[in-house]
Amino acid sequence: MLVSKRKRYLSGSDWVINTFDHMMKARTCAGNISQVVLQFDSVLDEDKVRTHVSRFVNQFPVLQGSVGRDLKLAPYWRIPPQGGHEVTFVVQHVDDRLSGSAFLPFLEQSANTAFRDDNDHLAFHLFIGHERSMLAVTFDHRILDARGAELFLDLFQLSLKKGTPGVSGDIAFNSSSALTRWSKRFLAGRNVNRRIMTLSKTATPEALRLPSGRDRCYHYQLLLFNEKETADIYERAYREAGYLMESPYLLSVIIQGMRELFKGRQVTGDSYLVPVTMDLRPGLDPLQEVFFNYVSYLFYQVPIVKIDDRKGLIALLKQQMYDQVKSGFPKDLVEASLLTRIAPLPVLGKLLHLPMKGKMATFVFSHLGKSSYQHPEFMEKRIANMFHMPRVPVPPGLGFFSNYYNKRLNLVISHLDGLLSDEEVRLLEEGIRDRFGVSKAS
Repeated sequence: MLVSKRKRYLSGSDWVINTFDHMMKARTCAGNISQVVLQFDSVLDEDKVRTHVSRFVNQFPVLQGSVGRDLKLAPYWRIPPQGGHEVTFVVQHVDDRLSGSAFLPFLEQSANTAFRDDNDHLAFHLFIGHERSMLAVTFDHRILDARGAELFLDLFQLSLKKGTPGVSGDIAFNSSSALTRWSKRFLAGRNVNRRIMTLSKTATPEALRLPSGRDRCYHYQLLLFNEKETADIYERAYREAGYLMESPYLLSVIIQGMRELFKGRQVTGDSYLVPVTMDLRPGLDPLQEVFFNYVSYLFYQVPIVKIDDRKGLIALLKQQMYDQVKSGFPKDLVEASLLTRIAPLPVLGKLLHLPMKGKMATFVFSHLGKSSYQHPEFMEKRIANMFHMPRVPVPPGLGFFSNYYNKRLNLVISHLDGLLSDEEVRLLEEGIRDRFGVSKAS
């Protein structure tokens, strides 16, 4: 086990995320970037936010690192001795007096803006309206996952409350090159391979044809539900799927909405294949677990003939979830992914396409659940809402991401430019809202 402030070995999950980053830079306008958005019913103080954010970020040299390989070819994160990199902080003014959606084009622009260089992994975009504002924190998925980004903001707010940094950003990371215990990893790889081969042989997944061309951006549709709508959705989820089973319920609604879209496209296929993220943080060191990736996946395969029956669809999703968790598939996937780290990113990117002949998924889904940001305010301003706007790996270039903050459910649709028409997005939102039993606000 290596304990170091200058070097942190990358896990298999980290290397997969780095592979997605390479693939997205080759196909789209930026890499594997996401952003968490804080929405305010007031205007943040630009100078105050800039000063405190820059001071805090520069306490963490890990945020200015880059990827390297050691003599044994194990990839690691190279951490500089100290911070000092200029923090990207952009301020734009938005005329939102006529339209409540005036912020969306600005949010899309920030989500699609590449970082300055390979040592730049975090950017802050402050959008100021007439009486409202939004702060978009754009982050490199190679160094932060969605929950990690929330935890980092939580640390920031906690430091402000204490009046001191609260934690030292000069972290001694515990990591391993993981170049031993090969038999355990090959066994995990065999179990994962069996699952993947079963998925690839039993049915052909439906998937939208990716548009041609490079440097494409992403567009977003924000379904931001109020407290009453959220309470109604969760009540329905618990009634139809069971207590704390909102994730399979939300996924069932999305699958049925996508079915209507595919019917209109006359896309052929036998089933839907949906990777769903699962957080595997061990909970051993909260500070270290802010950074890097702790995500694994469940893979749901849904025959098209079973989609229309909501009750049966939910039961199928729950059974597949139970079976995969019981078999240890998510942990096996993390263990087996360690074997991929020797492969260069371009090679691994091509290998990921092989089992499904390029159809890696119909779409991706992530339900972050209750926010890890524990404060009702940010910089002394009450937060009205918080939601995530990730860029989806290509393929499939389409994803649905939900989170819960301050008694509000948010569902964000992320789609590659040219993949869906405006009318299809409108109908998709309408179908999801109808199935949730809530209509779109006028």
